[in-house]
Amino acid sequence: MSICVQDIDAALQEWAPAETAQSYDNVGLQIGRSSREVSRCLIALDLTPDVIAEAKTLDVDCIITHHPLLFRPLESLTDASLVSSMALEMAESGIALYAIHTNLDAARDGVSFELARTLGLEHIDFLSGLDNSQVKLVIFVPLARIEDVREAAFAAGAGQIGSYTECSYSHGGTGTFRPGPDSNPAQGTAGGMRESVSEVRLEVLTSRWLLPAVLEAVKEAHPYEEVPHDIIAVEQSFSGAGIGAIGTLRSPLNLSSFLNLVSKVLDVDAVRFVGDEEGEISKVAVCGGSGSDFISLAKRAGADAYVTSDVTYHRFFEVMNETGKIDMAIIDAGHYETEKMTESLLQRWLRDRFSEVDWIRTKTKTSPVKIWKG
Repeated sequence: MSICVQDIDAALQEWAPAETAQSYDNVGLQIGRSSREVSRCLIALDLTPDVIAEAKTLDVDCIITHHPLLFRPLESLTDASLVSSMALEMAESGIALYAIHTNLDAARDGVSFELARTLGLEHIDFLSGLDNSQVKLVIFVPLARIEDVREAAFAAGAGQIGSYTECSYSHGGTGTFRPGPDSNPAQGTAGGMRESVSEVRLEVLTSRWLLPAVLEAVKEAHPYEEVPHDIIAVEQSFSGAGIGAIGTLRSPLNLSSFLNLVSKVLDVDAVRFVGDEEGEISKVAVCGGSGSDFISLAKRAGADAYVTSDVTYHRFFEVMNETGKIDMAIIDAGHYETEKMTESLLQRWLRDRFSEVDWIRTKTKTSPVKIWKG
């Protein structure tokens, strides 16, 4: 059976829905046709001219990157700038380009989870769940059809609370309606008298991105022509997607030893950090890529150290208390270095699901940043 870009997209969307990406992001198919058949695919953190050259040499059909090439619309498609030139070359070569960025950052077992495992952390979970991502769907159902509608909602993905699935709440009451002359009622006749029905109020939680599919499934299973329902915003985080990751070391280390571990496993020659080199590190928070906005989350979670990148000078002061003592170590290990394991993560995940496709991890180091040791 041939595999198309749209098949790969559908699988990745189940793991990392595009709706969980940050508002500034641009994920999914960026260049090419969704119907493009894929027998060989190159995986890279970034798209660079060297990656494109590698792709052509390997004769691949598709490139999947973590960082999108197209963050914003191009003014022209020419060879006058780096991004435009690469987009033009990809289009001319017929190679599809797919990006999975902050939606993979937000996915369980995504980028930050992989970074945490690379550092040897155990008991890993999200640093924080994803806010404003859930709604409560309330459906009014005739008593005789409650199980049909409940099962339809569950099958579409509703009813997840943490590690529990098929969660719902229901209680009974009486519903009334009077069929209009142009109606097609499940009970009574068009233009007839007011009807009374024993109904159940069914409540389920669902993520916002699953809501359209859940509603469609519920309407298919519901006997009414017009399905009475409410959609209510929920002020709680969703544990199925989130920010960063946090876990514990198998055995505590002092900060100096932990810095050596970070440098070794991430293969980085130098890291920037604040903290007491003799301080004990046991609980560690991480965020692959730019994670300085989540320093306060790591502190509130009780982390002894936070590993991320792109920390500006003044953000390092945020871990100091009123006396200037550092409450939590921060380690800036580099953007590329804290995300490069994404390539092997994607290769492994996709190979497990599409064994007929040749998934190739790039041999190109895409980061342009070098360290001068002096």
